[in-house]
Formats: sequence, structure tokens, C-alpha cells
Amino acid sequence: MSLAKGPSISRPLRHALTSTPRSTTTTRAFSCTRRISAIQQPGAPVASVFNGPTKILQRDRSATNVGESRAVDYLRDEVAFRLSTRLLDISRNFPKVLDYGANACNIARILTQPDPDPDSSKPVTEPLSSKIGHLVCADTSEKTLYRDASLPFNDSISLSRHVLQSPEYLPYAPESFDLVLSSLSMHWINDLPSVLTQINQCLKPDCAFIGAMSGGDTLFELRGSLQLAEMERLGGIGTHVSPLADVRDVGNLLNRAGFKLLTVDVDDIVVDYPSVLHLMRDLQAMGESNAALRMTPGPLSRDVLMATDAIYKELYGNEDGSIPATFRTIYMIGWKEGEGQPQPLQRGSGQVNLGDVLGEGGGFGKK
Repeated sequence: MSLAKGPSISRPLRHALTSTPRSTTTTRAFSCTRRISAIQQPGAPVASVFNGPTKILQRDRSATNVGESRAVDYLRDEVAFRLSTRLLDISRNFPKVLDYGANACNIARILTQPDPDPDSSKPVTEPLSSKIGHLVCADTSEKTLYRDASLPFNDSISLSRHVLQSPEYLPYAPESFDLVLSSLSMHWINDLPSVLTQINQCLKPDCAFIGAMSGGDTLFELRGSLQLAEMERLGGIGTHVSPLADVRDVGNLLNRAGFKLLTVDVDDIVVDYPSVLHLMRDLQAMGESNAALRMTPGPLSRDVLMATDAIYKELYGNEDGSIPATFRTIYMIGWKEGEGQPQPLQRGSGQVNLGDVLGEGGGFGKK
């Protein structure tokens, strides 16, 4: 796997990609944008639409080819890196940590890296794993979870692996973890409100949950191109890309689960592929194929695939003939309620007039 270097590649991304290179000549270029919002209004729960056994089978199959599976870990490694750097803003140690939906323990591998910013003028710092007493990596796919159990990073962190019987049940005692992490696995959960509530329950008071999941506009280019191609060739559209939660849904669900001091921000990571076929092959190798209960059965026909590739390149293609694929990642931080946490003042208790601070140009006018 070779990466096209250019101004669109972020410094953390180049540092975080540690996957084994593929034997193909596929070139992927990355860029990203970030949006930040604070959301605390309650909302409706996410509908149950995924086939859990099918998803576990897909992930087990993808992990069987170890070389191919590691080669397509570029997205998971990058998101795990960005999620892990959020620990730099929390000045405390974590005796016991849960990585829920650990995949191949990507977060654990990133935590053992010695320096989160290699281009910084600061001296090399200790790895973030030095802040963690013990890390429990939990996942439903045993083959994925143990794929990298023999790699050297396992000796650099206190780590145990736990195969979950169900992705929607966390078999842990209340108040047993000082931190819960989750990276790119929660977008396949049917009962996300229940899982978030269970995460809140197994956290100790005044401890944090930091998660990342794929969001609503992920692969919007592929979705639109597929729909247009099927309308043209078949006269109708099928379900080929699984539905995803929106950023507002995530904030609402965190609030309903009892989390406080919420922060939700969004990264759009854009990856360039030579064609739609290369994109779909990578998604399959990641174990990220469609697993919706009502997905259209059977593979796409060659005719529809060719039409999809042509439409994709016409609508979104780059000048060099490659196609961009947008992976929208929603990052979330929520704190379990505990003593000593900052609390909002009561309404009307302010002692400063914002008009005095902002002046006439602030929109409040004169006193």
C-alpha cells in the first residue's frame, strides 16, 4: 500500500498508518475536515436494522486472511490514533480500562506508540499506555480480536482479551472501569441506547467514555452512485449500504444514557481509490460489508458495477481518474455523573451583562 503524499494528508495520519503494505499498487490519498458541536437534547432511539450473526461472520472471514486484513487497517488505525490523543487532555491515570468493540486491538497498538506527534519540537514523551493500568479488549469476533495477539505491542501494555457473546450485552459489574473506549464498532449495534446505558453503568463515578463511530454521511458518494446506476439499469434501487446514525442522534443518545459534559465532534476522512471495485474490495476486507436485515440479496451485477463506477467518476471523480470516498467519523466524550464535576449555574444567576462585555456590536444594544 502506497500513500500519495501531498498537502491534503494530515501529520497525525501519516504517523498513524502502520498496516502491512499490500502487494497491489492501489494508491490512497487522505484528507479530512472537522466540525464540532455540543448536543444535549433528548431524541428517539436508533431503529434495529442490523443482522448481528451476519456481521460476526463477515468479520471472522476478513480476519482469516491476516495479511489482507492488516493491510486495510489504515482507517481503523487512524481513527484509533485520533481517539487516543484525546486522552492527552485528561490529566489522570486509568487503573482499569475497557475497549468495547476492540476489533484487532487497534487502540492498544496505538497506545504503545512513544510519541503522538513526531513532528513536534517537544521531546519524545512516554506512550499513552503508561497512563493505563490494565486494558480489557472486548469484541464479538474472536478471530479479529486475536488476529494480532503475537505482535510485539502486546508486551508493551497490560492487556487481556474478552470475546463477547452479544454486542449488545456488557457482562461487567457496575462501576468497574475508570475509562471506556470504543473505536469504529458501535455503528453496527442495534440497541445503541441500551449499550450506552450499560457503558455508563460499568463506569466509576466521574469517569469518561470516549468513543468513535461511523456517521450518517459516510460513503455518500457510493450510495448516490449506486442508486443512480440501479435506477438506470434496473428501474429501481436496492439496499446495499447499511444505514448509520447522525451526529444529532449520537448526542441525544448519550444524554439519555445519563452522560454529562458531552462533547461531539466530526471528522470527514476522504480516501482516494482507483475505482469503485477497489473501494468495495477494501470494505469487504475490513469486514464492513452491508449487514442490514433488509439488504438486497445477492451480489451486484457486472452491468450495475460498471455503471456505478462511471457515474461515480463523472459526479465525484478526481482529475487523475481516482475516486474519493468520504468516511465520516463521529467522536464523542461523555462523563458519568460524580461528585466534584462542574455544574451549570441556575438560570438567571449571572452577574455580568453580556451587553457590557460585547458592546453595541455584540447584538445586545445599549443598556
